[in-house]
Amino acid sequence: MSQDEGAADAPQRRPIKSFVLRQGRITEAQRAALEALWPRYGLDWPLQPADALAQRVGTQPLVMEIGFGNGEALAAAAAADPARHYLGLEVHRPGVGRLLRSLDAQGTRNVSVIAHDAVEVLRTAIAAGTLDELRLYFPDPWPKARHHKRRIVQDEFVALVASRLRPGGLFHLATDWQAYAEHMVEVLERNPQLVNIAGSGQSSPRPAWRIETHFERRGLRLGHAVSDLIYRRR
Repeated sequence: MSQDEGAADAPQRRPIKSFVLRQGRITEAQRAALEALWPRYGLDWPLQPADALAQRVGTQPLVMEIGFGNGEALAAAAAADPARHYLGLEVHRPGVGRLLRSLDAQGTRNVSVIAHDAVEVLRTAIAAGTLDELRLYFPDPWPKARHHKRRIVQDEFVALVASRLRPGGLFHLATDWQAYAEHMVEVLERNPQLVNIAGSGQSSPRPAWRIETHFERRGLRLGHAVSDLIYRRR
């Protein structure tokens, strides 16, 4: 294990979270999906047994999506890519319920869901050098300067992600806030284990595996340009 990986594995305090838990209104259909389908797709936290995720994944490469929202992109990606296992992380129950309904309707089985803080899951449930890909789409940009410390993309987080990716694994980010895209590039390119596949400081065209979601279309109507940033682990 490298010095960077060891540092990422060390117990660390994380008093500032990048999300605020707003449950919002949950529909009866979403509630019913959570009750009926959570045993099929969900993994309770803390994991019991500790290797519960590994048992689900088996020998399939693992793709993780952090903060999948209503699950639109995750459901489409998993259905189109049955050879890999997808792990979705989301703390908002209405979005989880909506994803479970979509997965069940389309007959997708290569997905697991954990409703817990992504940083803790990455640190304690994902072994170093084992993640095929990590996707972080449209995280909260926390646009006010006094809230920038809440942005999930910080040096410590990027070091943790890099330590969990296999050599050649991808870290794919998307945002429709230009200032946050610039912040992401600045932080990502400080990490020596990651290389921008489009060239230093550049964004990539939206890849086929990331569909244009309802949320994204709303941003485009408001004039928000979308940046896709894809970094490969050395």
